[in-house]
Amino acid sequence: MSKAQVHAASSVHPLDKSGFIPLYYQIQRALMERIQSGELSEGDLLASEEELARTYKVSRMTARQALHGLKARGYALSQKGRGTFVTSPKLEKNIMHLRGFTEDMKQRGMVPSSQLLEQIVVKATEDLAESLKIEHEASVMKLRRLRLADGIPMALEESHIPLRQFPGLERINFAKQSLYYILRENYGVRVAWADEIIEALPATPEESELLTIPRRASVLSISRIIITTEQTPIEVACSRYRGDRYRALIRIPTTTLE
Repeated sequence: MSKAQVHAASSVHPLDKSGFIPLYYQIQRALMERIQSGELSEGDLLASEEELARTYKVSRMTARQALHGLKARGYALSQKGRGTFVTSPKLEKNIMHLRGFTEDMKQRGMVPSSQLLEQIVVKATEDLAESLKIEHEASVMKLRRLRLADGIPMALEESHIPLRQFPGLERINFAKQSLYYILRENYGVRVAWADEIIEALPATPEESELLTIPRRASVLSISRIIITTEQTPIEVACSRYRGDRYRALIRIPTTTLE
């Protein structure tokens, strides 16, 4: 018996064929419960349509709907010629709510950490100076970090922050500190809003390697300028999130609909 068949056959409860809940949804829910309980782990091969149909005594169409529902909710992924595998659901990046990576991961019950890739002082280019409203070639801290959650690479972040407003910032070890926490607690920064540009882009070779994703896999790219309550830009940043782990979420007020 294959591993997929073992997964299909173990802990199977009979379907309620006389109730109002669709059979495909009952199968989908049973598989989700096994994933959430840890009985099925990320990377495990799920039973095929044929195996599910035989196990639950339903049509292949019903089994196909169950697997499709799992994939639509981010719990499974099909690979041509190999089968359907258990995956982790994507994290939703709420682009209407401004929150740092550290706080975001803690809110999700995950342990955030950072790998410091680069922390240097550079001179502002013309474009950077215009965005930050500082002089051309003024001193700016460039900060590049690989952000991880529960030890898994999640995002690459690159920030540029003017040092005239934040003297001594370049001496803080941001491998262990939250940038926004330091700006808030040490420098009294209060953020009002951010202007953001969101794109789906192919990963560069470096991004593929650091994020442990296939070459040219999709990344969710968010470029932003952070503005304080005093109308002062304090950060120009770009974050590249793994496309297989993130999806953008936006809530639109009903007043914008006509």
